[in-house]
Amino acid sequence: MTDKTANSVNTAFFGHPKGLQTLFMTEMWERMSYYGMRGLLVLFMTAAIQEGGLALTTATATAIYGLYTASVYFMGLPGGWIADRLIGGQRAIWYGGIIIMCGHIVLAIPSDSTFFIGLILVVLGTGLLKPNIGAVVGQLYSREDERRDAGYAIYYMGINIGSLIGYTVCGWLAVNAGWHYAFGAAAVGMALGLIQFARTKDNLQGVSAAPAVTMSESAQRKSWMSIMIFLGAVVIVAALTMLGSLSIDAVSLAKNVAVVFTATFFIYFGLIYFRGNLSQTEKKGMWALMLVCVASACFWSGFEQAGSSLNLFARDYTNRMIGGFEIPTAWFQNANPFFIIILTPFFAAMWIKLGQRMVTPGYGIKCAVGLMIMASGFIVMVFAAQIAAGGAKAAGFFLILTYFLHTVGELCLSPIALSAVSKLSPQRFIGQMMGVFVLTYSIGNIIAGLLAGNFDPSNVAEMPNLYQSIATFSIGIGAVVLLISMVSKGWEQEVVEQDRGGEA
Repeated sequence: MTDKTANSVNTAFFGHPKGLQTLFMTEMWERMSYYGMRGLLVLFMTAAIQEGGLALTTATATAIYGLYTASVYFMGLPGGWIADRLIGGQRAIWYGGIIIMCGHIVLAIPSDSTFFIGLILVVLGTGLLKPNIGAVVGQLYSREDERRDAGYAIYYMGINIGSLIGYTVCGWLAVNAGWHYAFGAAAVGMALGLIQFARTKDNLQGVSAAPAVTMSESAQRKSWMSIMIFLGAVVIVAALTMLGSLSIDAVSLAKNVAVVFTATFFIYFGLIYFRGNLSQTEKKGMWALMLVCVASACFWSGFEQAGSSLNLFARDYTNRMIGGFEIPTAWFQNANPFFIIILTPFFAAMWIKLGQRMVTPGYGIKCAVGLMIMASGFIVMVFAAQIAAGGAKAAGFFLILTYFLHTVGELCLSPIALSAVSKLSPQRFIGQMMGVFVLTYSIGNIIAGLLAGNFDPSNVAEMPNLYQSIATFSIGIGAVVLLISMVSKGWEQEVVEQDRGGEA
């Protein structure tokens, strides 16, 4: 059982529980592997065969990219359930990391036929690791601990240090050694994360070492049987596709999957709300959390253009020369983690100072502001796209400024949204609710892939309209969420007060 009192006075890691160090480092290396590969994915799929790529069309490549990134997060739903009911969060992190590492090893094999197998393994492993490591961070703190938001901000900085390493190392290797050496570097990164986790997991003091809910042996057997059936189905579909017996239209599949993911989110959220025996206060917390989820899905549909349309814009329409040196395309994505690392301490201190002065904007308000700031980055891209449409290459400044605005929006939304899930969710459903929340990443990512499919290299004149549409939609949704959040802030406070009363 977690010793909340001990954790509340534990300040061994920059004033936070020492377990945060273990999770910080593990997530850092996992994100190095994920973002290092993600930054190359669309570039690899659209590169000519002579360049070692797959020579896919932009629409197909971005649809696959959207399916992959969306599936990575979608698998967080069963991953959270498995941790809550079968193996506990710590084991989910460990086994998930092993599967991820195996996926990157397969990607490092220079064979087109095994490429998608590697993607599938990364998807399955991340589904186990990603939601549970975020949930365990929240469980290091009591729910009234004012350090929680700052703790998530520090944890989030670890994510971005990892992505900075990944983009730099893998981006350089792709240009100078080849695509598959870059994918191999991602496997090494995940291996380092696993070694670090195994050596320091005692810092967690037993947090999430066991499942939160005890199941009967019969229920466990049925659960494992269902998991085996699902994995068997994945193997069969993959084998039929590789043999040419099954043909898949990536764009059509992405559209259908977007509908399925959205429906799954609302169904699962509704099951917990209506059949979870929630108190009235817990239900108000769920409504407040719904606003955060809406803002999150819309945010990621714009933000995740970084790996698709913005990545292609950097390759094809941005002046990447500095003297005689051509900047690797993937390096432009370093702007986001660089700004995160620089700005995170400022934002962490800002939330604490506001809390000390009794000025605490609600979670929904913070997320709405973050969404609108992110959207302003696409207004910058409208001007860059107009330059490209005129036949010239845009200065790298446009992408850097866009990533800066995306970063500010991300710091207002992403760590705050994670904290909202851990605080507003009914505690007996924390793992599953983190999985439900991660579905908003899936929805946003697959919509991002479909939007990026409109990026037609042969019709550059349409690019300004693409970026303008994303900006307008995101600002509009942000404004609606902001208005409703004026009311939902009171619901959030009721949840906090109920928790304080229960622990007293």
